[in-house]
Amino acid sequence: MRKDSSTNTLNRNKIHVNCGMAYTLDLIGGRWKPTILWALLDGKLRYSELKKSIPDVSERILVLQLRELEKDGLIKRLVYAEVPPRVEYELTNDGESMKHMLQIISDWGDLHRPKKAN
Repeated sequence: MRKDSSTNTLNRNKIHVNCGMAYTLDLIGGRWKPTILWALLDGKLRYSELKKSIPDVSERILVLQLRELEKDGLIKRLVYAEVPPRVEYELTNDGESMKHMLQIISDWGDLHRPKKAN
């Protein structure tokens, strides 16, 4: 956690105020956040289903990324008072509103990804 008065934090906040793209990339940046959002576009998923859909992510990182997405208001965590406990994740309205953007980013990546040599 950075200090609120650090130069890095002040610069980041200034960029967020002046650049929507920088703010957006900060919210969805990282290796796993776009993949998590993409997986949730089809609807609610239990934690175990989400983990299965992203097999290469570690449990620690998945939990961390889910917490950050929840804190940023892009997903919501639903906890059911059952035995055993059941937890589901789903997109918020803000998360849903990213669908078109995520599809465009995915299409661009598919088009420009380096081709594998045979």
